[in-house]
Amino acid sequence: MMSSPAPTNANSYSNSEQEIWGALLKEACRLKTCEPKLAGFIDRSILDFGCFQHALRAQLVARFSGDTLPPLQLSEIVDEAHRLDSRLVQAGAADLMAYRSRNAAFGNYLSPFLYFKGFHALQAQRISNHLWEHAQRDLAVHLYDRICQVSGTDIHPAVKFGKGIFIDHAIGLVIGETAVVEDDVSLLHNVTLGATGNDRGDRHPKIRRGAIVGAGAIILGNIDIGYGARVGAGSVVIKSVTPYTTVVGTPAKPVRRDLASRAECSSGADHDQFDWVIY
Repeated sequence: MMSSPAPTNANSYSNSEQEIWGALLKEACRLKTCEPKLAGFIDRSILDFGCFQHALRAQLVARFSGDTLPPLQLSEIVDEAHRLDSRLVQAGAADLMAYRSRNAAFGNYLSPFLYFKGFHALQAQRISNHLWEHAQRDLAVHLYDRICQVSGTDIHPAVKFGKGIFIDHAIGLVIGETAVVEDDVSLLHNVTLGATGNDRGDRHPKIRRGAIVGAGAIILGNIDIGYGARVGAGSVVIKSVTPYTTVVGTPAKPVRRDLASRAECSSGADHDQFDWVIY
């Protein structure tokens, strides 16, 4: 078993991290009892570690290390990133909470933590983004390539993610360099956040807090998908979507705006600028 150094700022772990770690331990012990054949795997993945941070590191090393990025080397990269920016671990905990609350198929912490490629790809992309932002871009691109190979996703290392992100199934997800995905966003498989091909610079979509993008949706250009908006499966979106609006089709058109969500809009914008009607 790889040795585990003391966790970064162990006494400052957020309540959510402590809650999730406690829940993971309980679920792991329960699974170990129910499925003795998985006991060794559960020990190596959860029970051999003393905190969420180190168990998360172990998952990333198990999934994304390889001949060109050996386990010990990747472990050191992840540890350094977590040490320099504790928000990476906090975001991972928030992401896991999102999986538990929004995934109707499982509804626990353990399954996404152990098995879901969307969760793993997102946590590894957070490390590649950290490297990108700290002038280690060749290493960031190398890790990005490993993520692509293993998870079937293609997320540029420069992409900025918020926390509480839910990426369901993940296969075929493509997100371009200047895209931004804010807190509490849900993305399904085969989603593309791309450019039109006719622009330079800041050229990719901005997915605002609480938005949901359905399977196979294609969103192109430097446009906003507003707070709480929904993009229907298979839609092609080339114009900005106002907050709490549902769009569907090719090209996508609004089909409704959610009156009930008007009070929840906390973007700081003037709520009256939006036409809050159902259509």
